[in-house]
Amino acid sequence: MIQSLTRPDGETLALKRVEGGGPTVVWIGGFRSDMEGTKALALDAAARERGWSFARYDHFAHGASSGDWRQATIGRWREDAIGLIDALDGPVISVGSSMGGWVALLAALARPERMAGLALVNPAQDFTERLMWPSLPDHIRQTILRDGEATITEPGLGEYVLTGRMFEEARDWLLLDAPIAITAPVHVLQGRADDIVPWTHAMRLAERLTGGDVRLDLIEGGDHRLSTPRDLERLIAAVEAMRGSKGV
Repeated sequence: MIQSLTRPDGETLALKRVEGGGPTVVWIGGFRSDMEGTKALALDAAARERGWSFARYDHFAHGASSGDWRQATIGRWREDAIGLIDALDGPVISVGSSMGGWVALLAALARPERMAGLALVNPAQDFTERLMWPSLPDHIRQTILRDGEATITEPGLGEYVLTGRMFEEARDWLLLDAPIAITAPVHVLQGRADDIVPWTHAMRLAERLTGGDVRLDLIEGGDHRLSTPRDLERLIAAVEAMRGSKGV
């Protein structure tokens, strides 16, 4: 059953819950993905089988959540993740995929006392500045600079609008230029064959994280989705280990 969390401005986040024990595992999805993806559903099934408390949700302007895509920013997605964590009881283990990894890191910095751990799948911190903008065709960049937005079509993501506002606002949330002080354990699962978020991007994150244990698994042949049965087993095991480390 889809539940909703109403935000201060009246927008609503769509979410689904599994009632269980221990820290709540929170799925934070990627850019233009929703809570019905393979990894989210695998975690949902694991939660039901293993008695976890689990929540998955759609970002602002994604899936079943409300919102105008042109108003979507990293800061907005960060605020909504924090709002969801604030609406939950007890500690959380954030599981962030791609852009969701960036959001999970930002939420952990904002609510350090709530974090029991982070499991990050091909995390795309700072992707707007370091990965997406440099990779755009020059005519698209020029259109965004001139008109404030441009429409692009991308395999797997379809046709959508990129706004200059999203790129500009994201600069307020860049992480890789300074130490990232997160005391909760962080486990990164990174595909070495990821052609969207290169494995060196995860290495840079591991170098910047300070204050807690960091584990980086470089998965040979792993792509950006990391959704094979073996990949899903790795993800579930990473979450289970974090739950175990908290005595759950």
